[in-house]
Amino acid sequence: MSVPVALTCGEPSGIGPEIAAAAWDALRGHLPFFLIGDPAHLPEGTPHVVIEHPAEAMAACAQALPVLRHDFAGVRIAGTPQPAQAQGVIDVIARGVGLVQAGEALALCTAPIHKQALQEGAGFAFPGHTEYLAHLAGVGRVVMMLASDALRVVPATIHIPLKDVSQALTGDLLEQTVRITHAALIRDFGISAPRLAVAGLNPHAGEGGRMGTEEIEVIAPVLERLRGEGLDLRGPLSADTMFHGAARAGYDAAICMYHDQALIPIKTLDFDRGVNVTLGLPFIRTSPDHGTALDIAGQGVANPTSLIEALRMAQAMGRARRG
Repeated sequence: MSVPVALTCGEPSGIGPEIAAAAWDALRGHLPFFLIGDPAHLPEGTPHVVIEHPAEAMAACAQALPVLRHDFAGVRIAGTPQPAQAQGVIDVIARGVGLVQAGEALALCTAPIHKQALQEGAGFAFPGHTEYLAHLAGVGRVVMMLASDALRVVPATIHIPLKDVSQALTGDLLEQTVRITHAALIRDFGISAPRLAVAGLNPHAGEGGRMGTEEIEVIAPVLERLRGEGLDLRGPLSADTMFHGAARAGYDAAICMYHDQALIPIKTLDFDRGVNVTLGLPFIRTSPDHGTALDIAGQGVANPTSLIEALRMAQAMGRARRG
């Protein structure tokens, strides 16, 4: 595959520049990617080469980190976001999307952003990365997956208070989540007949209505309807018995009802290697499963493992979709 992965710089004051450099050092020559950002933000002494076009990254990546230059206002101050740089972060994301949509990059991998810094510095009107990407792509509904070699999980509801989950969990939301996940497993992960395990919302999956009725009223009817179309769905299942080794061997991805129900298992099983994947976009997008880590930025101690895994998954998914 002669097209590199695009990596957006994310928040310059966070750990993005240093984990980008460390990822190149680990992957040099084996996985071609290029960074979109300001080369002045990289750690001192990072081997890098400024490129004019993504195609140049293929030859350059074995010797140095290819950087598609995007100048930022002011200097990087590790640990302290600069309002003047907020618009640059946003523009880099849009530039990366444009390159992937044009076929000049195989997939998009995004370093973490600092949402508060973008809102305060540039009036960023989106809750986060994912919503902005969906806007740029013109897509109304996307799904967040956390994936590693140990487990793939998808939360149907994401960043809302636990008290609001029951009201937010509608049949339509769950059906869209299952359909998007099922289609992505076929198209982007190369699984011809995906097996999905679907959690219940309540303890013991409601225990026949004695501990809640969402399983009976919302979840089970959706699963029954989709099974009628041929989807391999198990559930609603009790979440406390879904994630041990023997259970995980029986499915390709787990659909969960809320944020922590999905993220606690994967972060327990494979904390450093989890990758955030956005399903339902017209292009591949992955991201490391962590934030900007402002508290350790510039200290040279940030762990690049999740970014390395995100780049690897971006390449694999991009190849699967193109192939």
